[in-house]
Amino acid sequence: MTQARRQGPGGEERAVLLLAGLADLAVGAIGSAVGGLRGLLGRSDTADLVREAEEDLRARGRLALDRCAHVPPAHLELLARQVTARRAADDADV
Repeated sequence: MTQARRQGPGGEERAVLLLAGLADLAVGAIGSAVGGLRGLLGRSDTADLVREAEEDLRARGRLALDRCAHVPPAHLELLARQVTARRAADDADV
């Protein structure tokens, strides 16, 4: 048995395994979505569910944009600025 074989799969084999795993995950997710869609088609409140899903997606989008758009300053950075300002004020008073 070679040294590379004992350490695990090589780069190409790892890439193939990752792609196969992603494909399997996608197929499973699609199968679940189709099953859920079949269940939704038989419901009488489908319009309400679609409206609620749209509201939920808009709320998630708003949260995602808020997270990305406004990044508060780092806590330690604020503390460092306060200390620098206090020291400067103390030096000016002396």
